[in-house]
Amino acid sequence: MDFGISEKMQIITRMIDEFVRKELIPLEPVVLTRGFRACIPELEKKRRLVRQMELWAPNHPVEYGGMGLNLKEHALVSECLGRSILGHYVFGCQAPDAGNIEILHLFGTPEQKEQWLRPLVAGQFRSCFSMTEVEMPGSNPVMMDATAVKDGGDYVINGQKWCTSSSDGARVAIVMAITNPDAPVHQRASMIIVPTDTPGFNPVRNIPVMGEAGEDYFGHGEILYQNCRAPQSNLLGPEGGAFAIAQERLGPGRIHHCMRWIGICNRCFDLMCQRAVTRPIAPGKTLSHKQIIQAWIAECAADILAARLMVLYAADRIDAVGAKSARAEISMIKYVVANTMMKVIDRALQVHGGLGMTDDTIIAWLYRHERASRIYDGADEVHKMAVAKQILQKYARNPVK
Repeated sequence: MDFGISEKMQIITRMIDEFVRKELIPLEPVVLTRGFRACIPELEKKRRLVRQMELWAPNHPVEYGGMGLNLKEHALVSECLGRSILGHYVFGCQAPDAGNIEILHLFGTPEQKEQWLRPLVAGQFRSCFSMTEVEMPGSNPVMMDATAVKDGGDYVINGQKWCTSSSDGARVAIVMAITNPDAPVHQRASMIIVPTDTPGFNPVRNIPVMGEAGEDYFGHGEILYQNCRAPQSNLLGPEGGAFAIAQERLGPGRIHHCMRWIGICNRCFDLMCQRAVTRPIAPGKTLSHKQIIQAWIAECAADILAARLMVLYAADRIDAVGAKSARAEISMIKYVVANTMMKVIDRALQVHGGLGMTDDTIIAWLYRHERASRIYDGADEVHKMAVAKQILQKYARNPVK
């Protein structure tokens, strides 16, 4: 793999780094104090600046208004944006919209693309992805209670979903529900586009995350679908194709997450080092004089670099051979990068002492909200088992002597 960065991407990442540093990081305390919704007008101003810089929607198709970067290029962009909790939103490539845009582009009908894909890429409204259920294992997406039964020209959807991130304020949901209960297990569920103002789409609450419910884009919704009707023309892809479509969505999505996490690592690493060299512990001495702090810094620097190179390699593999053939690399980065990020966040918090527990820095917020990285999109343990099975199959076929 060529680890060189093209001149074009060097220019783009420099521009993004400067924008994040000057325009977004100073805005974070305001958003966390006043709430996301109150700051939408200011965030829209930032989004207009991004459009003027021609950096809007970096990973989305050119024909729909994006920059059309490939996965490796977007990985570099995502790393820069990950330094701020506002980065991906302000640049129009935030989850879950990014994943929904990908599958609408791959599987949507021409009518669906005009009605939903084009305005989503333009940032005219937001979407959400309604898959996870309260009583079902999120790591096994073929197990699902929600149903969508045909009635006339409609699907009638019933079920309870939760952890539907960013549903608060979203205009449309992509819902995963059982449409073919007697089909083979991987062909039972379908994806259906449901506008959130549809009768029967009933938000229950934003689920508190370690005591913080959040709001709007920063919320994680619980939703009851109660006789919620959607026309059969809102079926996304083939009936019974939800599992296959979800895999198409989640593979590249993990690259997006992992490079965002590298950005978080870089931010927390900088904060940790700055704190170490400025926090006095005795006359003429700072935390940086302590060998344990030096060891943490050295370990974190090596861990971040190793994780970053793994993600770039996985992105390169996906661009070259597709997500299915690179599934082992995708699974490996999911648990390696998530654990690296949590280690760096924890070390940064520890170096900040009591200050690290407060919301006077971004570290505590990151600690609360990024712990879920080891759970969503497949728990660490599930990915490790998947990798081990692929490795062991090779030895079963070709014994070593």
